[in-house]
Amino acid sequence: MQQNIRNIAIIAHVDHGKTTLVDKMLLAGHLFRENQNAGELILDNNDLERERGITILSKNVSINYKGYKINIIDTPGHADFGGEVERVLNMADGCLLLVDAFEGPMPQTRFVLQKAIQMGLKPVVVINKVDKPNCRPSEVQEMVFDLMFSLDATEDQLDFPTIYGSAKNGWMSSDWQKPTDNILPVLDAIIEHIPAPQTLEGDAQMLITSLDYSNYVGRIAIGRVHRGTIRENMDVALIKKDGSIVKQKIKELHTFEGMGRKKVDHVDSGDICALVGIEGFEIGDTIADFNNPEALPRIAIDEPTMSMTFTINDSPFFGKDGKYVTSRHIGDRLTKELDRNLALRVSKADHEDVWTVYGRGVLHLSVLIETMRREGYELQVGQPQVIVKTIDGVKCEPVELLTINVTEEYASKMIDMVTRRKGDLLTMSSQGDRVHMEFQIPSRGIIGLRNNVLTASAGEAIMAHRFLEYQPWKGDIDRRTNGSLIAMESGTAYAYAIDKLQDRGRFFIFPQEEVYAGQVVGENAKDNDIVVNVTKSKKLTNMRASGADDKARIIPPVVFSLEEALEYIKEDEYVEVTPHHLRLRKIILDEIERKRANKS
Repeated sequence: MQQNIRNIAIIAHVDHGKTTLVDKMLLAGHLFRENQNAGELILDNNDLERERGITILSKNVSINYKGYKINIIDTPGHADFGGEVERVLNMADGCLLLVDAFEGPMPQTRFVLQKAIQMGLKPVVVINKVDKPNCRPSEVQEMVFDLMFSLDATEDQLDFPTIYGSAKNGWMSSDWQKPTDNILPVLDAIIEHIPAPQTLEGDAQMLITSLDYSNYVGRIAIGRVHRGTIRENMDVALIKKDGSIVKQKIKELHTFEGMGRKKVDHVDSGDICALVGIEGFEIGDTIADFNNPEALPRIAIDEPTMSMTFTINDSPFFGKDGKYVTSRHIGDRLTKELDRNLALRVSKADHEDVWTVYGRGVLHLSVLIETMRREGYELQVGQPQVIVKTIDGVKCEPVELLTINVTEEYASKMIDMVTRRKGDLLTMSSQGDRVHMEFQIPSRGIIGLRNNVLTASAGEAIMAHRFLEYQPWKGDIDRRTNGSLIAMESGTAYAYAIDKLQDRGRFFIFPQEEVYAGQVVGENAKDNDIVVNVTKSKKLTNMRASGADDKARIIPPVVFSLEEALEYIKEDEYVEVTPHHLRLRKIILDEIERKRANKS
C-alpha cells in the first residue's frame, strides 16, 4: 500500500517566524485545542531555546491533512549546529524555506539552504510577515531566486512555488495583496510540489539520523525507513562504524503524530519512526535485515573549528553553588553529551582533571556550558582557541564569511574594526539607509568581535558568520589590550574601596559581593595587570569629621553574559561557571606564583 507521506525540513533564519508557522500548521491539522495558551511556543520547548530565540535541537512533528501525512522536521538555523543540520536533511524529500518579507534571506539561512540544495531537496518558499510596514515581498522573492541560483540549484529546484502571508495573524496566500483567513495554501503547496518518498521494496534498511532519550527505555533511535518494512519484535542487524554487526531486537515501534508519538506494529519505507530496544548504537549506524545486512552510506559531519579547556572548579568558592562539582561528574556529563551532539569532540589529559572540548564555534560551546550550568554543574573554562591544521606543509587556520548589516553612519567604523582583525572586505551594497558588507575573516578575529561591533554601532549592527574553509595563517591579531584589575585578598567588596579605585578602570563586581584573591574584578584602563584591594573598609574613629563625608558614587559594573565572558578573557584566565555566578579569575591565583610563572 502506497502511503501518502511528505517529509519536509523547515529552514529559516533566527526570528523569521518558523516556530510560529509550525504552531499554526499544527492547529490547521486540528491537532491542538484552539484554547492553547496564546503565544506559547510548542516547538522551542527548551528554556535556552526560548530565551535566545534559536533552535538548537531538531524536533519532529507530523500533521494529517486531506489524507496525507506531513512530517515536518525542524532544523537549527545556526552554522554552529552544522552537525545537526546534515543529518536532519537526510530524512527529508523537500524543504520549506521561510523568509522575512523585509529582511530577505539571511546568511545563516544560506548555510542550511546550501546543504539542502546539494542534497537535491525541492524547495517551497514562504515569505512571512508581509503585514509589516516597509516590507518588500516582490524584491525578497527575487533575492531568494538569486540566492538559489548562486548556490547552483537545478532548474527543477529554481522552479519553486512562493506563498506569502503572516504566520502570526494566521493567513497565507499565493498573492500577498489578497489575504485569506487560513494557512491551508502552505499545506496545499507542500502536497502538490514536494515529491512523495520513494517506496523501495526489499530487505529492511534504516539509517539512524537522530536520537531521543527516555528515563524508562533509555536511548531511542530515530530515522527514516529507507527500504522495506520494519516490524515490532523483529530481529535486526545493527551495522556499526567499523563494519561490525550486532544482533538486536526491536521491542517497540513508534511513528510521529502531532507533537507526540503513536505505537504501531509496522512502518513502511519512506516514513520516519522511532525504535525502542536498540542498544549501543551511534548516529550514522544502519539498522538492516538480520539475514541480509547491507549498510547505508554514513553521514559526513563538518569538523570542529574551535576548542576550549574545561576543568573542575578549584576556586576558593568551590562547591558553594553547584550540585555536581567533581571531575567524575563533569567527565560523565561530557560523555553523555557526545551521544547527542554530533559536531562535538572531547579529549582528556591523562593525569589531570582537564578536558579539551572541540566544537563548531563559541555559540556551540557556550550553549553546552550554559546547559550544564543550569543542570547544577560547576566548572571552569579557558579561552576559546581555533584549531590549526597543517595542509601540504603550510600552517592553516579556519576562515569565516562574516556579514554585517548596519546604518550608513557606522559603516566605516565596522570596516576599520574588521580589517584590524585581518578581515578582507569582499562586497558592500546599500539597502535603503543601511549598508550590507561581506568580509572574509579568520575565526580568531571573530572571537570578541560581536561585543565591539554592537558597542561601536550603538546596537544597530546585525552580524552573522559561517565557516568557509581553511586558509594559510594570517599572522598575529591584536587582542584585548587592557590589563585586568585583580583582587588582592578574599572577603567582601566594599563600596568605599571600589569608589576610591574607580579612576583605575571599570569594575565587574557589585559592592557587598564576595571576592577571592586572584579573581578578576575589573578592567584596568592601562595595558598591565594590577592587584587592588577592594575589601578595605572605611576606618571609623571617634573624631568628628569636619564637614560631611563624601558619599561613595559608584558607576554600575559591567555584567557579562557567558559568551561575552568567554570572548573577553585572556590566555592566563578562566571563566568560573556555577549555577548562579559567572566569575573571571586568573588561572594562577597567588600573586607571587603568577610573577614567577611570567618570568619563566
